[in-house]
Amino acid sequence: MSIEMVPFAEGEKLLDWVALTQALEAGHRLPEAEIGDTFLYRGKDTLLSRAAWIDGMGIAVKSATIFPDNPLGGKPVVGGGVSLYSDTDGSLEAIVDFHLVTKWKTAGDSLLGALKLARKDSRKILIIGAGTVGRALRQAYGAGFPEAEFTVWNRTRANAEAMAAEYPGLKVAESLEAAVKEADIITSATMVTEPNLLGAWLQPGQHIDLIGAYRPDMREADDEALRRARLFVDSYHTTIGHIGEIEIPLQTGVIHRDDLIADYYKPDKMQRGSDDEITLFKNGGGAHLDLMTSRYILQAWRAR
Repeated sequence: MSIEMVPFAEGEKLLDWVALTQALEAGHRLPEAEIGDTFLYRGKDTLLSRAAWIDGMGIAVKSATIFPDNPLGGKPVVGGGVSLYSDTDGSLEAIVDFHLVTKWKTAGDSLLGALKLARKDSRKILIIGAGTVGRALRQAYGAGFPEAEFTVWNRTRANAEAMAAEYPGLKVAESLEAAVKEADIITSATMVTEPNLLGAWLQPGQHIDLIGAYRPDMREADDEALRRARLFVDSYHTTIGHIGEIEIPLQTGVIHRDDLIADYYKPDKMQRGSDDEITLFKNGGGAHLDLMTSRYILQAWRAR
């Protein structure tokens, strides 16, 4: 059998954000994934080697390099590759464009969390961070919440203005605090080590979606935010012990393991309890989600 090669532009034309969230839900109804992650560091630079095997779906291996200073030289922050293997005989079935998988996995993961946890009448969405992920979030949330109004805040205002110019109707926030207080959904994709989202700003009924932190020293929301919210993660295995957003407050006693109410493998608990509560979702983006997303992409590619 020939190996499929799925490029970014041609592959993306075939995809749908809501259909992806349905594929992710279906993937979590299969046996729980076997996951193996390796993290290597050199200063600010990171190598993530992630593998996942789901019985009935197959195997994905994804290696990602994250070099935060690359934009200074006109290069992308993230590089890498994704290989998809047969569950039946282990043969290599496809090589899917790394950035296609990462974009749709990351934003699709957050969209699924919001569809489950945010108020159904959410109409004001704040995006914190005007980078590549912020743009993907605008597309994903726009598909999942088609009647919503969007605002973007970025530490460098010029970057927020550039993003707003790409999406008609997208507003640029003058103040992060004011924008947070006005939003129904706050989705944050910033690579910070000191939280820039403060719990004192949060309002009843909001949904908080945290994406940017991926290292043990990173977090976007402060202790007060975690204390005030009901907490959910996409996967216990890829957030606890790995990501500072969850691990730092666990280690300091700000939160406890039982405070993490559910992950996607507990669908009955992955829901909002009332319109007034604050829900907080940590997008850890594990390899099992890369596998589920790659399978969705390959199925769309073969059906074209």
